[in-house]
Amino acid sequence: MQPFTLPDFYLPHPARLNPHVTRSREHSMAWAGEMGMLDSPKPDGGVVWDEAALARMDYALMCGYTHPECDGRMLDLITDWYVWVFFFDDHFLEHYKHSRDRGGAKAYLDHLELFMTMDGETPPEPANPAEAGLRNLWERTVPAMSLDWRRRFITSTHNLMVESMWELDNISRGRIANPIEYLQMRRRVGGAPWSANLVEFAARAEIPAALAATRPLKVLTDTFSDSVHLRNDLFSYQREVREEGENANAVLVFERFFDCSTQEAADLTNELLTSRLQQFETTALAEVPVLLAEHAATPDEQARVTAYAKGLQDWQAGGHEWHLRSSRYMNEGAAESVGTAASVPGLSRLRPGLYRRTRQHAHVPFRAVGHLPVPPLYLPYAFRTSPHLADAREYVIGWARRMGFFDPVPGAAGGVWDERRMRGIDLPHCAAMIHADASLEELYLSSDWLAWGTYGDDYYPLVFGMSRDVPAARLQTERLSAFMPLDAGATPEPANPLERGLADLWRRTAAPMAAPARREFRTAVSDMLASWVWELENQAQNRIPDPMDYVEMRRKTFGSEMTVSLARLAHWDQIPPEIYQTRTMRELDTAAQDYACFTNDLHSYQKEIEFEGEVHNMVLVCENFLNVDRWQAAGIVADLMAARMRQFEHILAHDLPRLFDEFNLDEPAREVLLRHADGLKDWMSGIMEWHRKCVRYTEPELRRNASPGASATSAFLPSGLGTSAVRFTRLVGP
Repeated sequence: MQPFTLPDFYLPHPARLNPHVTRSREHSMAWAGEMGMLDSPKPDGGVVWDEAALARMDYALMCGYTHPECDGRMLDLITDWYVWVFFFDDHFLEHYKHSRDRGGAKAYLDHLELFMTMDGETPPEPANPAEAGLRNLWERTVPAMSLDWRRRFITSTHNLMVESMWELDNISRGRIANPIEYLQMRRRVGGAPWSANLVEFAARAEIPAALAATRPLKVLTDTFSDSVHLRNDLFSYQREVREEGENANAVLVFERFFDCSTQEAADLTNELLTSRLQQFETTALAEVPVLLAEHAATPDEQARVTAYAKGLQDWQAGGHEWHLRSSRYMNEGAAESVGTAASVPGLSRLRPGLYRRTRQHAHVPFRAVGHLPVPPLYLPYAFRTSPHLADAREYVIGWARRMGFFDPVPGAAGGVWDERRMRGIDLPHCAAMIHADASLEELYLSSDWLAWGTYGDDYYPLVFGMSRDVPAARLQTERLSAFMPLDAGATPEPANPLERGLADLWRRTAAPMAAPARREFRTAVSDMLASWVWELENQAQNRIPDPMDYVEMRRKTFGSEMTVSLARLAHWDQIPPEIYQTRTMRELDTAAQDYACFTNDLHSYQKEIEFEGEVHNMVLVCENFLNVDRWQAAGIVADLMAARMRQFEHILAHDLPRLFDEFNLDEPAREVLLRHADGLKDWMSGIMEWHRKCVRYTEPELRRNASPGASATSAFLPSGLGTSAVRFTRLVGP
C-alpha cells in the first residue's frame, strides 16, 4: 500500500511533449548498451539495469516533457545525460550505499571527476560504464559552451557526485538531517542545479557571466532546484525510504522533526513546494526585469535570461508529468487522481497556490502582540568577555558622534539614534563577547562595525521603509559601494552618517588585507546592504517571505556572513580558499549563523511585529507558513535552533577531523580551523548573552523609542491582496 495519498499539487504551467521522443527513446537505449550500462553487474549478482528496466523508466519521455522545444539531435544528447545520471545514482547505490563502503566510494568519485576536462587536458581510459558515459557526453557537449558555463557545470556535476558521501554518512550513522540542512544539501546532491545548467545548453540560453552570480538568477536556480527535489521526494518516498532504506527525503525529514504522521509530512512538503514555485514566479516577474535594467543587459542577454527562465518553467511542468508516468515512482492512479495537463481544470491546478499566496500577503502590520516569552534554548557553550569592555564602551560613543549617528537625517525627523539609545544598545558588550580575545584596537574596530551595521539596519526602514521608497534605497546602496574601493583608494565625500561610517571602517579594515581577501569582504558587506533592500521590497508588498528564502537572506540581513568572513580572512594566506567551500565548513558556518539569527528573531519579535510593522522574523514566518500561533511558532524556532546546534556539534566531532585527514592539512592549518570553530562558539554564546541583557528589546525601551501611536496604527493600514502598491509618506497616530 502507498504510505500516503499524493497531495493536490500547484501546477501553474501546462506540460508539453517534444515530438522527437520516439527517436530519442531508441537512441538512448542503443547508447546505454554501447556504454555498458545494460549489463553492469551488481556486487551480489544480477545487473544494475537491463533493457526492460531502462524501458520502464523511460528517460526519453522525461526529457521530452522537460525539454519540449529542442530538436531531435539535442533531445538525444539531453536524454543521454539523464540516462547517465540515473545510472550513476543506481550504480553508486548498489556498489557503495548498500555496503556503506565509504573508502571505495570516495576513490570511485575522485576518479570519475577526471573525465570532466578543461581545454588541453586528456581524460583517462574509462574503467566502468559511468566513466565511459561521462567521457562520451563531455566530448559531445562542452565544445559549444563558454569556459564560464563549463566551470559552473563542473561544479554542479562535482556536487551531485561527491555530496553523495553526505547521504552515505547519514545512512551509516542512522542520522536524519534537520530541515534547513536537508534543503541546503539536497540542492547539491539532488542534481537539479545540474539540470538547470543543461537547460542553458538545450535552450541555447547560456546565462551571461556577469549575471550568473546575482541574487535573482541564483534564486531562479535555487527555487527551481528545491521544487524539483521536493516533488521528487513525494513521488519517491515509498521506493527510497520504505524499500531502499535511504533517509535523504523531505517527507521523512519533516516526519521526524515535527513528530507528525507521514501524510501530514507529505502535505507539508507539498506546501513548501508550492511556496518555492511561487518564489520562482516572484523572482522571474519582479526581480529579473530590474536586474536586467540595472545591468543594461543587451537584447541578446535579455533574450537568453528570458529563455532560461522559460526553460526552467518547462522543466517543472514536464518533470511533474513524467513523475506521474514513470515506473520509478509511487504514482499508482496518480494520473487519474491528480490529473494530467490536458484534463485538470485550470482552477484546481492553481488552487493550492492561491491559498498560499493569499496567506503570504494577508498579514496585518503593527498588531499588538505583547511580550513573547523566549522558550528554553539549547546552548552548550559559555560566553567569555574581553577585559577591554569599559574602554570600548566609551570609545564607540565618541566614534558614533564623530560619524554623525546622533544627528538629524533627511527622512527621519529627530535622527535615527540618540546617545541614550546607543548606550542602551551597548554594542561593545556584544563585541567583547564575540571577540573575547581581541586587543583593544581590535575591539574598537569590532564595536564600530557592530555600531555601523546596527545603525544601518535601523536607518533603512526608517528613512526608506515608511515611505516605501525602494528606488531611493537602491540608489543609496549603490552609492555605498563607492566607499569600498577594491584598490583601497580615494572615496567620494560622504553625504550622511552611513557613508561616513563605512568610509572610515573600510579604510581601517580593508587596507591591510590582500586583494583577494578585500574582494571577498567587500562582497559580504555588499550582500548585507542588498539584503536590506530585499527587506524593503517585501515590506512594500506586505509579503511574508518564503521560509527558505528567509533563512538564507536572514544570514545577510543580520550581517552574519560579513562577521564570519572578517574572522576567516584574517588567516587568508594560511588556509586554501577551497577548504571553506567544502560541505563541512559551509555547514559549520551556516549552522552557527542560523542559531544566532534565530536568537535575534525570538528576542525581537515584539519590537519588529508590534512596533515596526515588520514581516521579517522567523517566528512570524513559521506562524504564517505552518498556520500556528506565535507561541507554537516560537517553540518550533527553538527546536530549529537546537537542531542546528546539534548539527554544529556533530560537525565538530565527526566531519572536521575527517576534513583534516582528507585534505592532509598540517598542524598550523588545523589549529586555524579549530580556532575558527571556537570563534563561532564565542559568537553564538556572546550574541545570546547580549540579547538577554540588552534593553533594545524590552517593552519600556520600545515604547520610549516608538513613533507616537505606532503600535496602534494597524487599524488604519490596508492589508491583503491589492493593497501592496499603497504608499505612505508618514504614519499618523490616532
